Amino acid sequence: MRILVISDVEESWLTDHYDRERMEGVELIVSCGDLPARYLEHIETLANVPLLYVWGNHDMSYARHAPQGCISIEGQLCDFHGIRILGVGGSMKYNDRIFGFTEKQMRSRVGKLALLARATGGVDLMVTHAPVRGYGDMDDLPHQGFECFDYYVDKLKPAYLVHGHVHMNYGRVARTIEHPCGTKVVNAFGGHIIEYPDELIREREPFLVPTVG
Repeated sequence: MRILVISDVEESWLTDHYDRERMEGVELIVSCGDLPARYLEHIETLANVPLLYVWGNHDMSYARHAPQGCISIEGQLCDFHGIRILGVGGSMKYNDRIFGFTEKQMRSRVGKLALLARATGGVDLMVTHAPVRGYGDMDDLPHQGFECFDYYVDKLKPAYLVHGHVHMNYGRVARTIEHPCGTKVVNAFGGHIIEYPDELIREREPFLVPTVG
């Protein structure tokens, strides 16, 4: 299954110069945040596949105008054609004007979803805005990752964790980093296509969690 992950900056090949060849076979789009609602709406319309999203730290406007036709997975666990997806947006809290959380607050958010996940078959894909602490983040508070992500990635062992927030033009930022537990941590900055192996897609009992797509 081909999954397009996006975040932080708009790409012309997804809008004004839509590249149908590049999008061939993409079955799901996942936004890791900090993208305008109208941009997500435009992509979803052109691609005509489900678009799931979490909030970035600058996406407070979603409270007034959520991306129409797109599906929020903020603070949720859902299933897409056998792929179990956990979504938690936001960044480290560094002022009162952003969608941010302290380490303790984020640990509580993810912990509740992790309990549900472990009771209902696990997680294959974690979608966040901020990165994992120590895996593609930076030292300044606004761009630090969450330590609790490291803990729960190790416990849940998803095939992928995709995030945004850290722009790849900030410096020497890798697109993909492998966590010691085997999870591939992917920076979705701009746009990147994941070739999700079909052999990792598992059949599960229906109706355990909300299904999308």
